[in-house]
Amino acid sequence: MDGDGTSMQTPLWPLGDDGNEADRELAAVARSLLAADPDGRRMAAAVRRSIDMLLDGQHTGRYRWGQLYKTEKAHLGTLIEINLQREFGFADGRDMDYSIAGIDVDCKYSQTLGAWMIPPEALGHLLLVVWASDERSSWSAGLVRALPERLNSGGNRDAKKTLSAAGRQAVKWLFDRAPLQENMLLRLSGPDIDAIFSHKSGQRRVDELFLRAQGRRVSRTVVATVAMQEDYMKRVRYNGGSRSRLQPRGIVILGHYSSHGRIAEALGLPVPGPGESVSARLAEVRPEHGAAPRVELEGREWVLAGPADPEQAVPKLPEI
Repeated sequence: MDGDGTSMQTPLWPLGDDGNEADRELAAVARSLLAADPDGRRMAAAVRRSIDMLLDGQHTGRYRWGQLYKTEKAHLGTLIEINLQREFGFADGRDMDYSIAGIDVDCKYSQTLGAWMIPPEALGHLLLVVWASDERSSWSAGLVRALPERLNSGGNRDAKKTLSAAGRQAVKWLFDRAPLQENMLLRLSGPDIDAIFSHKSGQRRVDELFLRAQGRRVSRTVVATVAMQEDYMKRVRYNGGSRSRLQPRGIVILGHYSSHGRIAEALGLPVPGPGESVSARLAEVRPEHGAAPRVELEGREWVLAGPADPEQAVPKLPEI
């Protein structure tokens, strides 16, 4: 759930200047943001971090939006605003949240794409509008100026209004439905989740996680959510963690080591990124494995195990 995300798409609109002062400001802000974060990785990481902070899985075991209280959900926009400012070092704006390229910009988040609530004091100002969905592993960010003709006529009791259809069309997307680092627990089946969280011991829960999430990238945040302990990464390592506890069953847990990355590539597994782990069960090569991809460990060749392969102890992996 935390991490540097995946590759982002390029902007969907030109950053030209058509002579309009407001458009020049919007283009200047866009150029500044894209110069600092051309592929969106930093912004995506800040969004991911905000969601994970709100869930606070390490202390609560929560991993999905529906587990939050209504009052907590209302804080995600504030967390995203704060974490974007921390990530990019934006100065405080004169009247709005940020000053970017010397221009006041207000940050607005909505869980529903296009439903940003715009207060009267933001009228005429540039907005950095952000949307993210943990369920869809997706996020968007764009720029739009809050002009009267772009707002719906109705408002809530705080006089906040939403963008009209024309206003939503006017959003200049920096990144549109770009990939957000996956919250892997949302991809597991109900029985798998129940089995993982059925254990009272944090170590047993982490063991069960790596048994049931084979072939998937598991982030530090997922481990923290499952372990619910301060020393959660200790539960993954050798010397008593899942790496040594699952070794007799033929399960390896690959981490962000160069040698582990080579093993993952050779076996066709996802390559773990910083803070990520990928588990897989291995079997020593037998004639029936044919030309299956393989790796050499301690002088013996191993392949990804299939259902017919018996469990057997696997060598300890080098951590280099």
